[in-house]
Amino acid sequence: MVFWRTAVYLLLAANLQSQVFTNGGFESGLNGWRFWSRTEKAGALELSNEAPHGGSQCGLVRHTGGQDWALEPVLRLPVAPGELYEVQVWAWIEAEGEATLCASTWDASDKNIDWSHGERRISGTTGWQLLKTRLFIPPGVASLQPRLIGSGPFVARFDDFEIRKAEGRAWSSRALPQSLAISNQALAVTLNTSNASWSVHDRRTGRVWRQKALSPGMSVLDAEGSGRAIKLKLFHAPTGLELAASLELEPTAPELRCELKGEGELPTSMRYPHPFESVSGDHLVIPMNEGISFPVDDQSVPLHQLIAYGGHGLCMAFWGVTDGRTGHMALIETPDDAGIQMARTDGRMVIAPYWEAQRGQFGQVRKLRYVFLDHGGHVAIAKRYRAYAQATGLFKTLAQKRQEIPNVDLLIGAVNVWCWDKDAVSLVREMQSAGIERILWSNAQPPENLKALNDRGVLTSRYDIYQDVMNPADFPRLRYTHKDWPTAAWPNDLIPDPRGRWIKGWGIETRDSDSMIYCGVVCDERALGYARERVPAELATHPYRCRFIDTTTASPWRECYSTNHPMTRTQSKHWKMELLRYMSAERNLVTGSETGHDAAVPFVHYFEGMMSLGPFRVPDAGRRMSLIYTNVPEVVAKYQVGHQYRLPLWELVFHDCVVAQWYWGDYNNKLPAIWDKRDLFNVLYGTPPMFMFDRKLWKENQERFVRSYKNTCPHIRQSGYSQMTDHRFLTPDRNVQQTAFASGQVVTVNFGAEPFHTPSGETIGPLACKVTGPR
Repeated sequence: MVFWRTAVYLLLAANLQSQVFTNGGFESGLNGWRFWSRTEKAGALELSNEAPHGGSQCGLVRHTGGQDWALEPVLRLPVAPGELYEVQVWAWIEAEGEATLCASTWDASDKNIDWSHGERRISGTTGWQLLKTRLFIPPGVASLQPRLIGSGPFVARFDDFEIRKAEGRAWSSRALPQSLAISNQALAVTLNTSNASWSVHDRRTGRVWRQKALSPGMSVLDAEGSGRAIKLKLFHAPTGLELAASLELEPTAPELRCELKGEGELPTSMRYPHPFESVSGDHLVIPMNEGISFPVDDQSVPLHQLIAYGGHGLCMAFWGVTDGRTGHMALIETPDDAGIQMARTDGRMVIAPYWEAQRGQFGQVRKLRYVFLDHGGHVAIAKRYRAYAQATGLFKTLAQKRQEIPNVDLLIGAVNVWCWDKDAVSLVREMQSAGIERILWSNAQPPENLKALNDRGVLTSRYDIYQDVMNPADFPRLRYTHKDWPTAAWPNDLIPDPRGRWIKGWGIETRDSDSMIYCGVVCDERALGYARERVPAELATHPYRCRFIDTTTASPWRECYSTNHPMTRTQSKHWKMELLRYMSAERNLVTGSETGHDAAVPFVHYFEGMMSLGPFRVPDAGRRMSLIYTNVPEVVAKYQVGHQYRLPLWELVFHDCVVAQWYWGDYNNKLPAIWDKRDLFNVLYGTPPMFMFDRKLWKENQERFVRSYKNTCPHIRQSGYSQMTDHRFLTPDRNVQQTAFASGQVVTVNFGAEPFHTPSGETIGPLACKVTGPR
């Protein structure tokens, strides 16, 4: 929490009174401080005389609980809007702990406004590290309480807290108009100069989209506007940066471009622009993996923070809000250091962007494009992004890729099979004889098996990885080692963080306990070299047609602080894409990667995991892949196969470019109770199923595997090269949905428990579908 240095005096701007806070260095014991943990008796504040930062002792926090904790002074500071404070504390955090320096803010009636205003994080340190933040006092705040907060097990020492009134220009040096306005034929935009928020009046629909200033700390220093553009000078109090910003309307299109320019250190993420308020009836539209939609009033939905630079975040760089017809979307034109944060205001969910540093600096110009829609809902949002992808080189169709690699055709309509049976040839012979004709066999095989499988028309593949590498000295302690670790990369080709510590990757259990030893993460710039050594030598004897590259598009683009191979996130993305391009363009392999991200669309042919929403998989899906679940976890039933929430956003944008599949720990037969429903999603979205089994499971469930294949793959073969042109909800409860493809195929699925009667008089039973068009 916050530790006040002895005899720190605050000169309050409001009345020039002085107030004394004591014991910021813990020289007077623990008087004046309180510790809180959500887990009863799970933590405490102690005194320590072990290597204090200053004086003879410091504060020591020990927390063993699994939930959140907080430490703060008993006294609260009276403040006034417009004031700016700087807060700092020295911290020595053990192991992997993380703490956040921030302040809670309160109004004049002692009601909480924000529990973590101005938050700044610090994680495991090597010795004492200085943690600082700046607190801009927004309108309505009458007092604040600096605090340190965290979650889970934690041990750290803190010392020498200070707070002081900061110098700096947080307000304009001249009188500004209360608002500035610009317009085109579709939109009228108004800037509120008191808090840098906007409102946008869509002249076509009559709706006014108003922003809510949820992240206080951005103030307007100067502004001028005319015609279709507003130029701004902004001050960001948490970082002390002055920014040049612009808002510019397109000449005729209902689109508004926003740019932010700055120079200097960016020690914490910057949240701007503010989110647009939502109203009851709106839905958030988020390209989380395949896509999801949340009713803004749904209080059960967890609030997510999603990066835009990796598959476990936004897989396409946009978000949207729609009432089913009208709406808006925000297209992130500079996604490599960006993300989104969901929040609630007035009980309804909203989304705001945030910008992360580029190797500690503000870096490149940050760009957003807001698009306002008068019809089309989530389909129009996706199609606008499709046009953007086509214009920016993120687009290449499967038909084009097939011209370069004819084996791509073997992928279309093929079930992805993960099976560790050594006699793959006889098993495939059984499968094909039973009617499962088109197969992507994903597990590695010896040369003679590969040749036999190739002769049977199978797309032969194998797993490969160039991200994780284990210290060879730890091999004897591990339960298993992986032959595909690029062991030569240890330690010189690892990614170090800004403090020189190597980044941790996949963990492996030790032989004698459940503890983990972690791999290091290989720098993306160096990974390609290991692939160039491995792949040609293997292909000389093993005639694979395909290769699956694990983690490349799932893991985030990473900054590397090595002096020999430094990288920004943009450079990390470049080298990741070069690895995938090498596999497909240079080695002529059908190429897949994990989870998926649109940056890789020109270079890959399929993604394992795009159909599976990352936050809503079964527990430990990446480790216990073969475990079959007899009970369906609530989160899986509600969101993973929750037809009221899911959207085929990826298919609406990229169905004719990349094949989307389930995750290998979340396949069609993983939870038999929802197997039928997964098959329905596959048909509706035009995506192939995935099976994982051994010979015993195959024998026990052969009829069910064959039925799953026949219910899905023939339809998917027909739509595989086609654009998904539409997706509609045919009933208000979303139980009945329909997709259409450029091939002419139309799929109608009834996810509900009652029959659905079509306008033409046909009946679609519960958990059933109807496919019309080319067969």
